Amino acid sequence: MSLVKTWYSPEDAANKYGVGKATILEWVEEGLVRCEREDGKVARVNVDDLKLQLEDFVRESEGE
Repeated sequence: MSLVKTWYSPEDAANKYGVGKATILEWVEEGLVRCEREDGKVARVNVDDLKLQLEDFVRESEGE
């Protein structure tokens, strides 16, 4: 059982990781970040997936 919180609302994830909510939702729509939906809207995103995307983003911005 994981003791680390792995699902955050898009707003909380944006605040915690310093990335825009719109970017997170774009990654969700592209299938890069898993989400849980409620009433058709993204309610929570998986931060493990988000961290992987952020690592790729940083790596690309550094020109690797």
